[in-house]
Amino acid sequence: MNFENTTSFLLAKVTIAHRNALQKSVNAAGLHSGQVFVMFELWKNDGQRQIDLAARLGLSPPTVNKILGGLLENDFVTRAKYEDDGRSTRIFLTPKGKAIRGQLEVQWTKLEEQTVLALTNTESLMLKQLLEKLLEGVE
Repeated sequence: MNFENTTSFLLAKVTIAHRNALQKSVNAAGLHSGQVFVMFELWKNDGQRQIDLAARLGLSPPTVNKILGGLLENDFVTRAKYEDDGRSTRIFLTPKGKAIRGQLEVQWTKLEEQTVLALTNTESLMLKQLLEKLLEGVE
């Protein structure tokens, strides 16, 4: 079997290259690549429980806890106990976490343009549809 000629091999190689480009892109905003997805979720719905963030991101609670550690340390988010349940921790954006959104949107747009640069508009749309279909199969 020629592993290098399989879809899985090529997808893995593209994933590594894209993850590196993503890391470089979000570094400019002071974030790590995993942190950006937590920020996306909080920009959609601030004040989420940590357990809900983990579920929405498809990550384990300890992984989300580690990601949040860096965001807390750099003052992008803050943690607060929920009034009705002392065991439930909610994550809120700080002013810095809210302010970084514009810069990250610019970086994300550049990354998106770089990602599909070699594709036609039709190919770009097809790739997006294929990736969505593949994602449905693994969720």
